[in-house]
Amino acid sequence: MALGIDDVKVGCWTDEKNATGITVVLPPKGSLGAIAVRGGAPGTREAAALGPDGSGVECHAVVLCGNSVFGLAAADGVVQWCVEQGRGLELASAIVPVVGAAVVFDITGPDNARPGPEAGREACESATSFDPESGRVGVGRGCTVGKAAGRSYSSPGGQGMSVVRSGDLVVGAVVAVNAFGDVLNQDGTILAGSRASSEVPRYPYVSIEEVAAWEAGEEKANTTIGCLVTNARLTKPEACRVADLAHTGIARAVDPPHTSVDGDAIFLLATHEIEATPDHVAALSAEAISGAIRNAVS
Repeated sequence: MALGIDDVKVGCWTDEKNATGITVVLPPKGSLGAIAVRGGAPGTREAAALGPDGSGVECHAVVLCGNSVFGLAAADGVVQWCVEQGRGLELASAIVPVVGAAVVFDITGPDNARPGPEAGREACESATSFDPESGRVGVGRGCTVGKAAGRSYSSPGGQGMSVVRSGDLVVGAVVAVNAFGDVLNQDGTILAGSRASSEVPRYPYVSIEEVAAWEAGEEKANTTIGCLVTNARLTKPEACRVADLAHTGIARAVDPPHTSVDGDAIFLLATHEIEATPDHVAALSAEAISGAIRNAVS
């Protein structure tokens, strides 16, 4: 079972040539969706509907996209695939899928091919109940980390997954790690990060403009995005609260986290099977997120 939850499927589409990709999470029918954004430079779809002030409750797919805002076009392919599969809100006049999406900036040049609707469709068609790979696959293909001293000193990021259990309660996470900061081990040492010497100035102790080797216009080209899936029974406000607290996992594993130049965003999908308190689910979620981040670069 993908991400430790029955009837959840995950699919990846990877463009090796252009170093980008798409990862799609497909929950079972009736799953509740929520999102929390803490980064200052996000790129998302359906964030308002799935956020704490939105009326959206059900979510039919979550798409983690490379290629920044251009990658959001892949979500159109996921929407169409969902319609063909009968996945969506069953309204009188149409089936309307709610497809959340978030992006990472992995563009390396103006001539990069843009993943479009067909990429999203292929990710859906490849989806299985097996756990997704970690590393340079799917949305993680073009990710980098450790850019606080300049992008030229960065290290490879990637896609990671983790599953955490407490009795019958399960939380699984898949995360794309394209963080501005370094990825930290549990003991605080750097697992993957900037290759600059300690003498090189780093943000936030100097301004973005002062960071050596910074490329103009790319100061917001960073983010950690992910999707949690849990078998807990949650209300919409509870799910949004859990998604927000799950960002603690980013803070444990990335330094610095949630900067104004990151687009950190976490979706949560709940399948309504197990009674659990929101704080219990949040504790497992934070652990799952930090584990997935570390697995992405291990």
